[in-house]
Amino acid sequence: MTGRQTAILGILLAYMALNAVIGVWMSHQSAKKNAESGFIQNYFVGGRTMGGVVLAMTLVATYTSASSFLGGPGLAATWGLTQSWVAAIQIGTAFLTLGVIGKKLGIISRRIKAVTISDYLRARYKSPAVDIICSIMLVVFFITQMIAQFKGGATLLQTVTGLSYVSALMLFSAIVIIYTAFGGFKAVVITDTIQGFIMACGTFLLLFFVIRAGGGMEQIIDFNAANNPGWDLIGKGQYGADIAALRPGYLISFWVLVGVGVLGLPQTAVRSMGFKDTESLHKAMIWGTVVVGILMIGMHFAGTLALPLAGQEQIENTDSLIPYVVNKYMPVWAAGLFLAAPLAAVMSTVDSLLILASATILKNLYVTYIAKSDVRDAVRADQNVDAEVSESTEKKMKYGSFALTIVLGLIVFLLAMNPPSILVWINLFAMGGLEATFFWPLIGGLYWKKGCSASCIASIICGVGTFVFFNLNKIAPFGIHEIVLGLLAGGIAYFVAGMIANREPDQDVLDKCF
Repeated sequence: MTGRQTAILGILLAYMALNAVIGVWMSHQSAKKNAESGFIQNYFVGGRTMGGVVLAMTLVATYTSASSFLGGPGLAATWGLTQSWVAAIQIGTAFLTLGVIGKKLGIISRRIKAVTISDYLRARYKSPAVDIICSIMLVVFFITQMIAQFKGGATLLQTVTGLSYVSALMLFSAIVIIYTAFGGFKAVVITDTIQGFIMACGTFLLLFFVIRAGGGMEQIIDFNAANNPGWDLIGKGQYGADIAALRPGYLISFWVLVGVGVLGLPQTAVRSMGFKDTESLHKAMIWGTVVVGILMIGMHFAGTLALPLAGQEQIENTDSLIPYVVNKYMPVWAAGLFLAAPLAAVMSTVDSLLILASATILKNLYVTYIAKSDVRDAVRADQNVDAEVSESTEKKMKYGSFALTIVLGLIVFLLAMNPPSILVWINLFAMGGLEATFFWPLIGGLYWKKGCSASCIASIICGVGTFVFFNLNKIAPFGIHEIVLGLLAGGIAYFVAGMIANREPDQDVLDKCF
């Protein structure tokens, strides 16, 4: 390891350690302040105390990931501005998520004391089958997505520090698992806020040093025009050879996958359960839109401009292009600060997925269907329902939450030891699976009273089945991405099944969910 690599590693270690310390400390302070909310409410939704800036930053940090800073910009270098055009749709995701489902889901979750999306779906559809299916699908696709994030964090550390992949993976995994397990939701949102600001600063740093190292905008444009003709539209040059997947139908499909479809992502939807008040929600919509715009457009545009700085090895393995450029062309202080940005993106995505997967397994599967009566009483008491709970049972719930989060993290760590090579596609597959599962049960449940358990199950089976079938068989009729077909099939199934069943929700559902 060189002196430069040692210095960068020191900066990154200090950054990760600072996140862990601040997150756990703030979590404990919040738990003391909001002790009346109970362990479940504090650990999994932070006592519902998020202000506007914190809500915006945790939503942005959860949505952005390793592919936003590594895979996406790496592809932009060879594909050209097309990749930036695809990324542009993501600017409105925070506004869309909070505007369409934020307030309504926030109000309902307070009525029913929900801490996970599965809590809401169980109250809305009154079906153990819906609860179990959605919980299992969430955990499966979350684990898939976390594999991509663990790989991204380890690849980043490996590239810039000279550590082996396994050593880098162990270091990254240990820090994220520890502060998520012992800090809970509050630690996650506080560290997400720090990471949101770091990501914005890192984006500006990368743009500045890439343009400087490339000899200025005019020289960079001339290089791209000569070596990658069509880089400003479709990327058909020698580096981005004829990419059939970038036909208009496929590009429009990505606007569904990373645009409208994000309404079906449970890891962002659950943020609507933790904000403090309506004013905080409105501020978050504005802040979130601004920050996402800076990150997505800035990073992908920087990737497009980075092509003259890349070698053949980085062109062939786009995940390593941005770390390579940063390590070679930025001074140590700037490299360390910038590399904290993609590391922050990875950490913020992992901790959000990890805490929600833990909550789903513990509360929606174990407590509801497996646990003994004293544990179920503990959860009811935590949700302000009359029940006498012993101190020992309360401790069991706490220790079980910590242990489960650690175990889940270790499982992902083991699976990430030998993951698929292209980071961005792993992440997009997991996103598509989550959207195909949750989009219609969530949106239909909020806005269509006749939506029932039959429509929910039909939507999941048809939506996920269609998405996986077309994905595995690499079939894209008219260049349409499989997520569009999955959401279309899921939507048809949801409303057809609902009309056939023709059930009016019972009064309890109307009182709680409408």
